[in-house]
Amino acid sequence: MKNGNSKKVLLIIPSRIMVRGIEGVFSDLGEFKVEGILSDLSRTSEARLRTIGADLIIIDPIVFDYAGRAEGRSHIAEYTDASVVALQTMAMEDEMWKQYDEVINIYDAPAVIIRKLRSALSSHEESPKSDSLELSSREKEILICVAKGMLNKEIADLYNISIYTVISHRKNITRKTGIKTVAGLTVYALLNNLIDSGSVE
Repeated sequence: MKNGNSKKVLLIIPSRIMVRGIEGVFSDLGEFKVEGILSDLSRTSEARLRTIGADLIIIDPIVFDYAGRAEGRSHIAEYTDASVVALQTMAMEDEMWKQYDEVINIYDAPAVIIRKLRSALSSHEESPKSDSLELSSREKEILICVAKGMLNKEIADLYNISIYTVISHRKNITRKTGIKTVAGLTVYALLNNLIDSGSVE
């Protein structure tokens, strides 16, 4: 695959050795290209997460504190719509791994890693498309919440649904509208009379 068609990858991994290993796996093929490396999720890092425009994020969940690991994927979804793959460097409950689009293990062979990354991208980009691009009533409710500046956890609590369900609705909203940013979705909600300007933070 030519470099122009390479998928942009952002690594959020504190270990330089792990980063070098992943870069080594990518360098032979040219299918994936590391566009940025973050060692943590500080405020500066979160700002970079918003602007880098990655297709795929590989994250070591160790960057989250223990309490934050259960919602790691949804935290990333606050900043980007990229596919998110977890790098398994530690033991966590199975449920925590299920939130990610895919999980790669530090012992996986390069071919297995590439296959898993392709799988994460295809499941993210080619999610089943409904015939209609019309937002469902629940998607409109979620969109209104997003436009009002609510976080995934707040939306999940409001409608008594899981964070993963909220993320799924947000992916569908993005797919149907073609809009990836919160600001863009807010404008969309205003233009379609789903909210009035007074209810936007």
